Amino acid sequence: MRNLRHRWWLGAIAIAAIVFLSLVTAPNNPSRLGSTYSRSPDGYGAWYAYMQNRGTPVKRWQKPSSELSKQNQITLLRVLNQPNSGLNYIDKQWVERGNTSIVLGVHQPVTPADFSTKQQNNELINIKIDTRRRAGINQQQRSLLGDRYGAVVWQEKIGEGQVIFCVTPYLAANAYQDYPNNYKYLAQLVTQANRSIWVDEYIHGYRDKEVRERAGETDFLSYLAQRPLAAALFQTAIVLFVFILASNRRFGQPATLTAAIADNSTAYIEALAGVLQKAQASDFVIDTVGNAEQKQLQQALGLGQIPLERQELIQAWVQQTGRSPIELEQLLRLHGQKRCPSDKDLLNWLKQWRTIRSYVKPD
Repeated sequence: MRNLRHRWWLGAIAIAAIVFLSLVTAPNNPSRLGSTYSRSPDGYGAWYAYMQNRGTPVKRWQKPSSELSKQNQITLLRVLNQPNSGLNYIDKQWVERGNTSIVLGVHQPVTPADFSTKQQNNELINIKIDTRRRAGINQQQRSLLGDRYGAVVWQEKIGEGQVIFCVTPYLAANAYQDYPNNYKYLAQLVTQANRSIWVDEYIHGYRDKEVRERAGETDFLSYLAQRPLAAALFQTAIVLFVFILASNRRFGQPATLTAAIADNSTAYIEALAGVLQKAQASDFVIDTVGNAEQKQLQQALGLGQIPLERQELIQAWVQQTGRSPIELEQLLRLHGQKRCPSDKDLLNWLKQWRTIRSYVKPD
């Protein structure tokens, strides 16, 4: 009982931990690619620390794009979770007022270029690029980094501002810490306009306090109330099912098993039968069982326990039962034979003795 209660407590703790991690620790968007909060290989935590160490502060933007209209003369860096065309209509209007947008991970077609290449610009060499995608630019655009297959990084003027695109979202990811020129190159891109630098964390699921309050997420309970619980409930159901299956019992108190009572006589008979079978002692079984059956039949016929001649026993059985003497004579004849009958013959012989006894009614 104590072990069962202990397992239930462990199961409850495991379920609570899974629900808590599912609902609390993960942001709205499960992808952390490009986030400065992430220490994974595709995160930008190392580049963010690099900018802080060189004395170039980088702020984190945690509001929707509609809030950008309140900000002017800034540089906003976005590392896209999923490749797309780069800017929407609201973003273009914001850029036209003189702002700079840098977008990493813009979708472009695959070219015959090698997957891993070393690029260079006017100041830096050995900028590592891991992608076969390249952009074909027009007259309004200017290539900043690329090769004969197309541009990797390119610039486009929009109104009084500009947009810088890059085909790979991993330009200065944590995985490229052994390539410091990648970090320096991205630092050049974000500082060339000499404006305050922001990194968009809203697209990675992070919200500042003001945004959470407007969404009604003022405390933990309100946060849970606005989150879909289907995934958490499904995980809980799976864990609960596995826990019940592992315990191999239904809910409720465990049933006490009654100890089986040993039958020494049955165990002795089965052991003796096994020994006789392995020794192929069929003649011993026939003599022993046959004598015992004949003795019981004599007692049932009222002839005492002293063994009679075979013919006298047959005559007495015919007189009392009215049956044919051949039935009993076949059984008694097997006593004198020395051959070893098969298991099937032995079973038939025992069934016949049972039939013979059924015709005699004891006094």
